[in-house]
Amino acid sequence: MKKRTLGKSGLEVSALGLGCMSMSSGYGPAADKSEMIRLIRTAHDLGITHFDTAEAYGPFANEELVGEALQPIRDKVVIATKFGFDIDLETGARRGGTNSKPEHIKRVADGCLNRLRTDHIDLFYQHRVDPEVPIEDVAGAVKELIAEGKVKHFGLSEAGIKTIRRAHAVQPITAVQSEYSLFWRGPEAELLPALQELGIGFVPFSPLGAGFLTGKIDENTKFDPTDFRNMVPRFSPESRKANMALVDLVKAVGQRKGATPAQVALAWLLAQKPWIVPIPGTTKLHRLEENLGAVNVALTENDLKQIQDASSKLKLEGARLPDSALKMTGL
Repeated sequence: MKKRTLGKSGLEVSALGLGCMSMSSGYGPAADKSEMIRLIRTAHDLGITHFDTAEAYGPFANEELVGEALQPIRDKVVIATKFGFDIDLETGARRGGTNSKPEHIKRVADGCLNRLRTDHIDLFYQHRVDPEVPIEDVAGAVKELIAEGKVKHFGLSEAGIKTIRRAHAVQPITAVQSEYSLFWRGPEAELLPALQELGIGFVPFSPLGAGFLTGKIDENTKFDPTDFRNMVPRFSPESRKANMALVDLVKAVGQRKGATPAQVALAWLLAQKPWIVPIPGTTKLHRLEENLGAVNVALTENDLKQIQDASSKLKLEGARLPDSALKMTGL
């Protein structure tokens, strides 16, 4: 597996990471725990060193899964997790909204360490910006956790440019995480140039457009009632039908390159910047192996130009998140 460094931090990770959320929440019922432990360990055997989780996934269940799976190989991997939602630290009950008060962040960190079965968190993200807490206070709390050795690197998720700059001035940010793919290219306008200027790495989540870019979803696909995509405007049957033109484009490139649509979508992301590290998630071994094949798909300048020219003519339908979720992002 090829390696990449997140910004100027020196944090080296596999070119593709593994997003673990879907194993416990978000896309329907949680998968079998023992099977997911095997999948995570197999991912490492195949070269993945970067594993992404959060206290909110479950809550708590995903961190416990990742901690158990990676405990035997802890010194060989990078674990990223997140704080920032208002979750009861004893029961795991969601209270709604955000909570990045410094004292809460420190209590969350201790809980994460316990669930992850480790003495340090490699990359600790603020999951969503808390409008009630100055970002300088958040960065200061993480700075103290770094001084204590509990955290190695600081990250922000779905934060705006001004927030990133203010936080970075207090505690250098190693990585910013936000949605980015051919299905949603919002970060290109302002975020990516700012990250390049500041020397911050970028970790795109939903790099396959929450599965849409795999070519396995169409307007007739039925999601589990608990799948978050049921609430996403971009995944309404009408939007899916309208947006199939993008899938057709990715399929056409794949046929030419001897690659699957998912591999083309991931290879396109990897070709954008050398400090971009996508974290596709899956619960299936064959999908994991398929995704990893993307690192061997070489898109030429001509390939990238054709994708750009063709995709720029498409008008994708539907917002990427429900209005309530969009309000919690800085993008």
